Amino acid sequence: MSQIDDLPPLREVVERHGLMARKALGQNFLFDLNLTGRIARAAGPLDGETVVEIGPGPGGLTRALLANGAGRVIAIERDRRCLPALAEIAAHYPGRLEVVDGDALATDLAPYLQGRPARIVANLPYNIGTPLLVGWLSQEPWPSWWTSLTLMFQREVAERIVAAPEERADYGRLAVLANWRCRTKILFDVPRGAFVPPPKITSSVVQLLPREAPEPCDRRLLERVTLAAFGQRRKMLRQSLKAVLPDPAPIIAAAGLAETARAEEVPVSGFVRLANALAAELQAGSSARS
Repeated sequence: MSQIDDLPPLREVVERHGLMARKALGQNFLFDLNLTGRIARAAGPLDGETVVEIGPGPGGLTRALLANGAGRVIAIERDRRCLPALAEIAAHYPGRLEVVDGDALATDLAPYLQGRPARIVANLPYNIGTPLLVGWLSQEPWPSWWTSLTLMFQREVAERIVAAPEERADYGRLAVLANWRCRTKILFDVPRGAFVPPPKITSSVVQLLPREAPEPCDRRLLERVTLAAFGQRRKMLRQSLKAVLPDPAPIIAAAGLAETARAEEVPVSGFVRLANALAAELQAGSSARS
């Protein structure tokens, strides 16, 4: 394992600070600095860039980001046991690491970013990875403040993010939202043995690059039609979309879809057309009542 800086090996840091990974926090520490370096490089050239990291733990990926030239890393960590170890990294890279003691799901990053764009690079805690991603994908206005996401998930979650209709078992609401607003791809897998403690599953690093101009539609209506369609994914649209409208036939026809189609057969563009058709239907209904 190559050394990326003059700081002590991560295993030594963990032992010295008593940082046993906690299952309740979704922690699995990545000790292999070759892998953390690979993740940092996968995020693209980092020279002078601001990077947001979630759940740095003892700081393996944090060190790789800084060693690869990140101008500033904002690391959000809710486990206060890790703060002394992160303080040592901050001292080694003066002025370049800001550690935020808090919950990533509840932290407002605006005061730390001060209007600057940033990349998000993280080995996400498994128990909050999907809610964090949905939150980043749902931000308004779009494009958001982040310029790329390079994130590690459980392999099964990664497959759900990048799935297309032909991958019916994995294709769902998350894939529609992610691929409507971003270009997505799985970069590489990370074996169980790279972590301490080893998780029961393989992990994957996923990259999402925001589309500057996604197909126009109201995100809330897109979420509404996907919730209805995938909530009863084995049923035909003419039945599942009754959760949206008592008679969904007009919006299905307006979207150019077959009433007999199922959610897993509808591409992202089809759901966008459904959302736009629903918007037109709701506007017509509102105008008629007034």
